[in-house]
Amino acid sequence: MTVVRLDSAPSLTPLLARGALRSPLKRVAEGAVAPPTRLVLRDAAIDPGRLAAYRAVCGFPGSGSTASSAELPVTYPHILGFPLAMRLMAAREFPLPLLGLVHTTFAVDQHRPLSADERPELTVYAEKLSPHRRGTEALLVTEARLAGELVWESRSTYLARHSTSYEGPGPERAAADGPLPVRAEWDLPGDLGRRYGAASGDRNPIHLHPLTAKLFGFPRAIAHGMWTVARCLAEHGAEGSVRVHAEFRAPVLLPGRVSYGAEGERFALRGAGERVHLSGFVR
Repeated sequence: MTVVRLDSAPSLTPLLARGALRSPLKRVAEGAVAPPTRLVLRDAAIDPGRLAAYRAVCGFPGSGSTASSAELPVTYPHILGFPLAMRLMAAREFPLPLLGLVHTTFAVDQHRPLSADERPELTVYAEKLSPHRRGTEALLVTEARLAGELVWESRSTYLARHSTSYEGPGPERAAADGPLPVRAEWDLPGDLGRRYGAASGDRNPIHLHPLTAKLFGFPRAIAHGMWTVARCLAEHGAEGSVRVHAEFRAPVLLPGRVSYGAEGERFALRGAGERVHLSGFVR
């Protein structure tokens, strides 16, 4: 295992460009393995203005920047660690092409909440690559520590689609046990991807404009998957020590209308024709 320590978070825009340029040169071979690299960022800084913008666009309470000690949204450490994940996936030694990677699941264990005035140490690494009936799936881990104590950790899977001889099932997914009672309906504006991109730093072109989305096969811009799960968790509530699991099922086209359903620990986001975009639980 190679540990690379960073003094500051890398800029996302150059990483996106680098990953895009390297993507056509990568040919995924069966049996590819994850690079043995851990990226570590000490004292990750939290910008109050960007945090307030994130709270506002995702619907979390306390969007005023004066509440510096308020509990962070359960998804926000992922935003802090995302530049490290991008650096890892854009690197030459990462075997999967960045372009076309599909975020398939997101899971969090929050052992205790973080506050906006704390500066956690972040660690990001690829735990493994797994064969999938549609290609290869990477499992990326993000960890947040305070004074050496693990307080928050997430696991995200990303699928690279390619031809494969693997015929087994994909990794186990959270079960969807039927429609949940509708608790809210949301009209999503066409600029939602740009607003979330400004707050999170994730300016992937598939989210920003219909023209750039069409270059990647989408009829219109699509909402960030991490916005959909954050918006659902803001509505559901996920504070304190919690476990969250979400499965991204289908993209949300912008503009559009979606319905949020919930019952007990389960939640889901559906679109027209009862199409499931996202399902998950908070425990």
